Amino acid sequence: MQAGARRRLFRAGATTAALVLLAGCATAPPQTQLQMPAVPAAFAAAGKSSTATSPAPASATNWWQLFADPRLDALIALANEQNTTIAAAAARVTQARAQLRGSESARAPQGQLSTGASRQGGPLVNSAGSSGTLITASAAVSYEVDVFGRLAQGTQAAAQDLQSRTAAWQAAQLLVQAEVAQNWLALRSLHAERTAALQAVQTWRDTLTLSEQRWRNGSLPEVHVLRLRAELADSQADTAALDRRHGELRNALAVLVGQAASSFALPDLTSAAPSFPAVPAGLPSQMLARRPDVAAARHGYEAAQERRGEARSAWFPSLVLTASGGHAAPGLSTLLQASARAWGLGLLGALPLFDGGRREAGVQHADAQAEIEFATYRAQVLGALREVEDQLLALGSVAEQASLQAQALDAHRRTLAAVESRQRNGLASQLDGLDARRTALRSERRWLQLQASRAQLTVGLIKALGGGWDAEGSALSGSD
Repeated sequence: MQAGARRRLFRAGATTAALVLLAGCATAPPQTQLQMPAVPAAFAAAGKSSTATSPAPASATNWWQLFADPRLDALIALANEQNTTIAAAAARVTQARAQLRGSESARAPQGQLSTGASRQGGPLVNSAGSSGTLITASAAVSYEVDVFGRLAQGTQAAAQDLQSRTAAWQAAQLLVQAEVAQNWLALRSLHAERTAALQAVQTWRDTLTLSEQRWRNGSLPEVHVLRLRAELADSQADTAALDRRHGELRNALAVLVGQAASSFALPDLTSAAPSFPAVPAGLPSQMLARRPDVAAARHGYEAAQERRGEARSAWFPSLVLTASGGHAAPGLSTLLQASARAWGLGLLGALPLFDGGRREAGVQHADAQAEIEFATYRAQVLGALREVEDQLLALGSVAEQASLQAQALDAHRRTLAAVESRQRNGLASQLDGLDARRTALRSERRWLQLQASRAQLTVGLIKALGGGWDAEGSALSGSD
């Protein structure tokens, strides 16, 4: 290496060393210490809705199988493949993965190969005033030495973004799966309720026919007939409302599984009463850490933290190593001759001195974004705690109501059996039997509605817990 080149490299190294020494003067405002909300050891309402003393075998990947319905399994598999919300979330994961690869590439050496040909002339480019042709071929390599971790922090931020997008994709899956399960279980319950409602309509019609005969014979006042006509019309209107609700649920389910509502073939709804998974007692609140939406918010906050450090690194010197080599000649025949060869080595260092407040503004922006992400994370945790508590409280209340309603239904059915027995023996009238049947059907509908609510709340609790209650999750943390 020539002496001049060595002197230039020495001066570049000395300049870089000076920049490193001056880096201590480039400081940024201190980071804000943020605190997570206090998380209780267990949910307050866990005991009110618990029906088991040990955890049931619920899994975050196949929790819907607890309802023992193969048709539900098939619908959720279809939604996992064709639902548009899940597809969009999966595409965002792919996008974040590509951004991570792009961020990682900034830490690797960069190479470039270039060629060119130009013809120039005139006094501005040639003192002799003649024109000439210049052909060039060169290669250059550069590498930024990540002395202060700026590139590493950018890569870590991109990695946290990928984790956040992945968790958001899992949250989208859980949300869609829960909606499919709730709509399907509601359709099953609605089908059973509609059957009971049609039986009630027929009972009202039979009662009205018998009462009209007695009214014509003068043994029953007209006001009784008018009341029965009104009851029949109300019962028919109620059945029409159930049909409308059935259509709405069917259309919603079609969209969830990625199909057109007009062509969606609904599976057979005839089945026994749905089975309900047993909710274990003493659910720990740390289970919220497994919720994918909470995980997404946490990774979003951690990504913002990395970007805070990246913004602060903008105050520190940057160090880039460069090397280049190539040939330049007036013709292709002489391009590769030794006389046409050129090379260069470089060590570039830069230290910001003043920029009108741009870097400080960048730091403040990154700090504010981190506080926004932390507030979002904190709100997600608080909202998750409330959601689980609400589901536990409602599920416990509805389970108690369903138990009492089951007792009432049993009593009404026993009454109906007794009245029918008395009717066969001539001790009760046909109107007495029809009245007992209507009462039993009304009680059955009420019980079916409570069963539907219980199914909805059970799925809601599973969703609120992140897909069950047996997956292991790390403790919630909010250290800055």
